[in-house]
Order: sequence, then structure tokens, then C-alpha cells
Amino acid sequence: MADSHPDPRDTAPDTSTGFGFGLHHVLICLPPGGEDACRSYYVDVLGFVEVAKPTTLAARGGLWVRADGLEIHLGVEEDFTPQRKAHPGILVRELDILAERITSAGYAITWDENLPGHRRFHTFDNHGNRLEFLTPA
Repeated sequence: MADSHPDPRDTAPDTSTGFGFGLHHVLICLPPGGEDACRSYYVDVLGFVEVAKPTTLAARGGLWVRADGLEIHLGVEEDFTPQRKAHPGILVRELDILAERITSAGYAITWDENLPGHRRFHTFDNHGNRLEFLTPA
């Protein structure tokens, strides 16, 4: 049976450039002094592991977390405003298990069926930044 929602990337033009682009990390902002709250969300709820920042960057505050092939840098922004629209789209193998983990910790999720070929939901971290988690359908 044919997929009623084919992935648009299956018919997309060749996007190779020869540069070998790949994502090293995503930076998400947090307010000054918000590191412990971020730890409770990104480490305790999502299961990321905090990694040491280079000494030359540690004085800026913030924290870096890593899980599997994804690294997120949580950087202090003096005039912090949560990103309610901009967000990373994070691929997840066990989407339903992650959704249960997030909701069990008291965070709301919103399922969205508008991306053909994927199951996904959106949620907000404890500083109000939007995150999207998705998996191919």
C-alpha cells in the first residue's frame, strides 16, 4: 500500500555541495542563572549527559549537554526571551516513550500531524523554549 504522505525529501533535488555540511550542535538560550533549571530538564527529564565546556568558554555560564549524536549548547543571554516559534527538530527513535517521559515529568506536549511522513510533537523546556521531537512514520 502506498504511503499517503510521502516524504518530500524523496523527490527533492540533489542538495550535495561537496562541503560535507553536518550539524555540530544547536544553541538554545537561557536566562542568567538558569543553568540548574536546564539541568533538571535536559539531563533529568530528557536524559542528556552534561559535558564539560572548554575552560575558555566556561566563564560565560551556560552548559552543554549531549545524547547519542546530538549536542545542545545552552547559552546565557542577558536579555533572554524564550523562543516560542524557532526550535530544533530533534529526531528520536522511541518517540512515544520520550513523550511519556516528558508528560510524566509534568510538561505538556502537542502532537502535530502536519509533516508528511513523520510523527512529531512540540513541547517547551522549563524556560519556555520550543522543542520539536519527530520520527519517520
